[in-house]
Amino acid sequence: MAEEKPMTVVTCTAPVNIAVIKYWGKRDEELILPINSSLSVTLHQDQLKTTTTAAVSRDFKEDRLWLNGKEDDIAHPRLQSCLREIRRLARKRHAGNGSGNGDALPLSLTYKVHIASENNFPTAAGLASSAAGYACLVYTLAKLYGVEGELSVVARQGSGSACRSIFGGFVQWIMGERADGKDSVAQQVAPETHWPELRVLILVVSADKKSVGSTAGMQTSVKTSLLLKHRAEAVVPERMAQMIRYIQQRDFEAFAELTMKDSNQFHATCLDTFPPIFYLNDISKQVIGLVHRFNAHYGKTKVSYTFDAGPNAVLFALEDTVGELVEVVKHSFPPDGNGGQFLKGLPVEGASLSDELLTVVVRDPAPGAIQYLLHTKPGPGPMTVEDAGGHLLGADGLPRSSC
Repeated sequence: MAEEKPMTVVTCTAPVNIAVIKYWGKRDEELILPINSSLSVTLHQDQLKTTTTAAVSRDFKEDRLWLNGKEDDIAHPRLQSCLREIRRLARKRHAGNGSGNGDALPLSLTYKVHIASENNFPTAAGLASSAAGYACLVYTLAKLYGVEGELSVVARQGSGSACRSIFGGFVQWIMGERADGKDSVAQQVAPETHWPELRVLILVVSADKKSVGSTAGMQTSVKTSLLLKHRAEAVVPERMAQMIRYIQQRDFEAFAELTMKDSNQFHATCLDTFPPIFYLNDISKQVIGLVHRFNAHYGKTKVSYTFDAGPNAVLFALEDTVGELVEVVKHSFPPDGNGGQFLKGLPVEGASLSDELLTVVVRDPAPGAIQYLLHTKPGPGPMTVEDAGGHLLGADGLPRSSC
């Protein structure tokens, strides 16, 4: 067998995804099996991503984890589930190789692992940080240990929505029926190149950690909300089929309307939970009103909103609408200061607004209520970072100072 390196390092990135048919509620907490299927749009990593470096070395004394530069608890049950499963698959692959090939065991599975991960966006603020984080963790560990195959099943055990971040473009998470969860997998519906005109505008209302975490919120909803039960059994199956059709046909108006309706119903189930859960705040509601007034002005659905378990709005529009939409948002939520960092991400062409549009759409401006706008588009799934300069861990296996 070839001599093993003192340390083997892999760095990968993974994207955020935003559900347009929402996942809320589990039938199995440990395996993270959902009570309904869901569908999402993977956002481009140029604007939103998690970067993870994983390294193994004969010199490491214990498994260790750093999140955004600070050491964290690697004993977290969900993280351990992912790590344990990847190591199991690696041992299985080695045992099944049986070829005597020198590359059969490129690194020792007895070595400890060091993991460093960082987001280029706020963590736990309702921007799907856990989805990108666990997808990146699983993808990176799979590359490190030479594991191939169905990674969405492993990522799902870290965070349910993470299974969708294993793919780019438009992705469905099939709920599955088996008790062992082997058929609860993510599948790409269409690649990111399928709908080149589609744009996404994230309005960051709050970067604070949300008051009720998704896991706790789901558990309470499953126990107490009759609307959630009705949604999972009677509403979502038809909506999944409709949404896949609208995406395949690039029917923006139908896609946008169903996206808004599903977001509204998700938050209605939170309100139907006892005690009720409020993820939307007053600014979120103002954004909803703005979108409906904008669409009413044009007599067609040109913009849609969706909200995950947090107050931040995610707006969908076609490329030719974005300039005007950004100006409307700026007038409705004037940025603090000079606004130099108010708009981030993809460039936006300026647009002039008619007096009629301003009069109809802009109501009760709320200065400073929106922290910033992030303009992005659908993007690819996880990727390997080939440049060693992108590693978050140094030659000593510890975080670099920039981490």
